[in-house]
Amino acid sequence: MALPMRRTLVSLHRATCLCVTNAEASLGVRQPVPLYVPVRTKKRYFIPPAGGIKRRSEGNMEAKARAAGLVMRQEAYERPINIACTAGVFDPYIPPEGDARLSTLSKEGLKQRTEQIRQSAASQLAIRKIKEHDTLFKTKDFAVRAQEIFTEAHHALIQFNKVKLHSLVTERCYPEMTRGNRYKTIHWRFIESLEPPRVVHARCPDMISKGNLYGQVTVRMHSKQTLAVYDRFGRLMLGSEEQPKDVLEYLVIERHLVNPYGLWRLHGKIVPSWAPAKDPIVKTVMIPGPKLGVDQEFDAVNFEVPKPAAVQWSK
Repeated sequence: MALPMRRTLVSLHRATCLCVTNAEASLGVRQPVPLYVPVRTKKRYFIPPAGGIKRRSEGNMEAKARAAGLVMRQEAYERPINIACTAGVFDPYIPPEGDARLSTLSKEGLKQRTEQIRQSAASQLAIRKIKEHDTLFKTKDFAVRAQEIFTEAHHALIQFNKVKLHSLVTERCYPEMTRGNRYKTIHWRFIESLEPPRVVHARCPDMISKGNLYGQVTVRMHSKQTLAVYDRFGRLMLGSEEQPKDVLEYLVIERHLVNPYGLWRLHGKIVPSWAPAKDPIVKTVMIPGPKLGVDQEFDAVNFEVPKPAAVQWSK
């Protein structure tokens, strides 16, 4: 009697489930979503179209690649910019002609001094803005600090210490100092200051936005230095290590004032139009020698250097 009873219960259960399903279908009731969802039902590969197909455009290619699940890399046409420093010197200082040569007691020297006093009004306003962001800024102490930055930057350049050099010069000044020094040996030495350094010019420009301020201070430095540059063969190209020279320089020191961790760094130099021309660089060239046989020796005493043929150049 147990087996027929069991069959009867199974048939009743099936009938009940069928009735419930028909009722839900008629009432529009849906069963809950299963806990698992089949993610990868099929594999889709991106097949690029053939070369002979017409009406092929970049937009269709991008749409097909997106449909296939591929991400096309976009080309960046914008040039990156660096906001840690400015691109140049704003309102550069114009050094008076005959500076460090004319005495302040002479007539021309007094004219230069009075003209500098007249032009110092804009510098005073810029110094006030700089002091609002840098409370420790003082013109007398800053001139000495600028000279220390100048000497430390040149010592780092001689030792090829790139990490220290980046902390002492701006991103604009770095390529100007390191360009062309790869196969050269530089010997530079700071001997003494002929005149104490002093601040002669100050500006506080902004870039990109109105509140993004930069401080640019021009320091006049008159000192005695030695410079010698050797090529990769050890031959002297420029200057001398024994003969010092008097150098008058106008250094531009810059800082990003808005940045609380900003530092005063060397930004560039101002070369006056009346400055004397630099000494020419002596380059090492190869002189072609005679073609010798196997059993011949080179006689350097009787050898004459051939002169190059004259060439007419036209622009």
